[in-house]
Amino acid sequence: MNPTNTTSGPTFTAQKTLPARYYIDPENFRREIESFFCKMWIGAGRSEQVAHAGDFFLREIAGESIVVTRDVGGVLRAFYNVCRHRGTRMCREAEGKFAGRIQCPYHGWTYGLDGRLLGAPHMEADFRHEEYPLHAVGIEEWDGHLFLNLDAGRGDTRDREAPRHDGSSNAGQAQTLAGQLGDLPQKFAPWRMQDLRLHRRIEYDVAANWKLIVTNYNECLHCPVLHPMLSRISDYLSGENDELQPGYMGGSMEFREAAETMSTDGKRRRAFLPGLGEERCKQVLYYTVFPNLLVSLHPDYMMTHTLWPQGVDRTHVVCEWHFHPDEMAKADFYAEDAVEFWDVTNREDWGISELSQKGISSRAYTPGPYSRQEGLPAAFDRMIVEREGR
Repeated sequence: MNPTNTTSGPTFTAQKTLPARYYIDPENFRREIESFFCKMWIGAGRSEQVAHAGDFFLREIAGESIVVTRDVGGVLRAFYNVCRHRGTRMCREAEGKFAGRIQCPYHGWTYGLDGRLLGAPHMEADFRHEEYPLHAVGIEEWDGHLFLNLDAGRGDTRDREAPRHDGSSNAGQAQTLAGQLGDLPQKFAPWRMQDLRLHRRIEYDVAANWKLIVTNYNECLHCPVLHPMLSRISDYLSGENDELQPGYMGGSMEFREAAETMSTDGKRRRAFLPGLGEERCKQVLYYTVFPNLLVSLHPDYMMTHTLWPQGVDRTHVVCEWHFHPDEMAKADFYAEDAVEFWDVTNREDWGISELSQKGISSRAYTPGPYSRQEGLPAAFDRMIVEREGR
């Protein structure tokens, strides 16, 4: 979606784009969802969304509704939105606050914020409440970002490990979030993402396969043609990329001439984020944290996208702009220059991704050659094929 160039960094391997089935075959899509979205840690939101005990929001992953909340001890919790009585979906609102408990609207089974069954009306005297807690989902936090893992739950809350040092917990045998992220926490540490707060959220429905959005985000050869406003501010051939890692890919881009940030006119109306050195204030980082979190780190704000595949040819995208609270508290705080800039750019990217989906769906489509400057999309394709093989 957004630009990271491929002029240096990843080793070039001559190859062609993926066959059409990777973008149009429902069965292939089902396998990818199971492999990527049900086995890996996926970006689900920000810890500020559940800042207090009882705060909650829902996420839908692979057709599963997941409740994310915080218990009275401050521990992050995630559960399948399924009552242990007769399987009823309990929470219906997208977000809100529990009144100290979670209650099923069908027969009134009631659970604590830690998932334990507290009340089960009309059950026999020998009924064992401790055998029917909510089914847990793995949840961890990284610098304010929340991640869920369906493969990291052991079925119910009795099997949860003790809370981690950061107040989160990991309930199963899946790879840890730290293992998936690799060296990314150290790389991003200067931006202090945990300190930033949400200013604006815009949601989009894109008629394209999720992988087309990822590959578009990770190259900028299209920028001079598709993004005239962006190209006036940032040099599409600048910056460097990392080699693709098991948990992420991405790189940097630099500003043109007097531009200071990615905004409608390139002017920076906010202070630099605390902790950034002079060199980091001259560039933007664009990284994909597999499988669904796109993190764009600017000198004065952070933008994130989370991708939520709805079908083989449809993806729901949540875009958020985060700023430092000290700046947001100022009477003259202004951020619409950044929001408008990226909303325009987003819509340009969604439009071209939808055209790609339509073209790949044609019987005339055959895989085309990648150039040397498309190293990241090519590497991403190789990972897709390798993971499918495993």
